[in-house]
Amino acid sequence: MYAVIQTGGKQYRVQEGDVLRVAKLSEEAGKKVTFDKVLLLGEGEGIKSGADAAKASVSAEVLEQGLGKKVEIFKKRRRKHSQRTMGHRQAYTEVRITAIGAAKAAPAKAAKAEKPAAEAKPEAKPAAKKPAAKAEAKPAAKKPAAKKAAAKTEAKPAAKKPAAKKAAAKSEE
Repeated sequence: MYAVIQTGGKQYRVQEGDVLRVAKLSEEAGKKVTFDKVLLLGEGEGIKSGADAAKASVSAEVLEQGLGKKVEIFKKRRRKHSQRTMGHRQAYTEVRITAIGAAKAAPAKAAKAEKPAAEAKPEAKPAAKKPAAKAEAKPAAKKPAAKKAAAKTEAKPAAKKPAAKKAAAKSEE
């Protein structure tokens, strides 16, 4: 069985027992880590993707933390006596894949089944109160908007009055 997982912005095709280097994780050496973002599951000719693969998880053991090879960055501007050297070492975590399966799907369903039976009614009552409060607030917001629209229409005739004064000033000359 193999799986395609996503971690650190990259995708990896993994099988049980594989050792790979991924972007740095916060776990220490010897700890277990679970990759929940599974994009594809395959076994023989059967392939699962999308929602079926998202239910699965891949567990791994952290082997070590480290830094990759140094990458040298050298910039030079010709005929200017200007050059610059920089370096970078990317941090990584080395992991060994221990299991691939649908381990996370079963506990999640069991936990969800228990909660709605016992707590569905108390959660519904506060939710009903909140939309009522929002409905009351919306008409209050519309009233000032209507006043603003009325004020805008009144401002337009006021703008014409100065033009009339200019015409009167020209006739007086």
